[in-house]
Amino acid sequence: MTNLTRWEPVREMMTLREAMDHLFDDAFTRPFSRIRDGGSNWSSLAIDMYQTDTDVVVKATLPGIKPDEVQINVANDILTIKGESKQEEEKHDKSWHIREHRWGAFERSVMLPSGVNSDRAKAEFENGMLIVTLPKSEEAKPKTITIKAKTK
Repeated sequence: MTNLTRWEPVREMMTLREAMDHLFDDAFTRPFSRIRDGGSNWSSLAIDMYQTDTDVVVKATLPGIKPDEVQINVANDILTIKGESKQEEEKHDKSWHIREHRWGAFERSVMLPSGVNSDRAKAEFENGMLIVTLPKSEEAKPKTITIKAKTK
């Protein structure tokens, strides 16, 4: 048995308030979530950042990027990862159905959560994943204070 649903165009029309909410959401709360220029450029990259007792670790996903195409800088507790993904040579004998791979320059700067010793930083690159490990400075490492109990 098939259920028929009556089409009501008024229900499907977006209110002006909903349209303005979408406009402000796209423009201000998620400005870099959209792909610009029809999918050819990308301005930001996804990262994960966490800290342990001794290190701050940043992971960035960079599929299809070679390690020599990435530059990492640390200045004033700000980590910057930037590079460029090269576009493959255009072949005119293809008829594209979907083309979502992005290419072009990318850059991401993040404030590090605590003082780090950038001179001892390490960066590893494996299977499209960049892992930057920044040792915390001695002042930023947590300290354990022992409690002495007084006896009477």
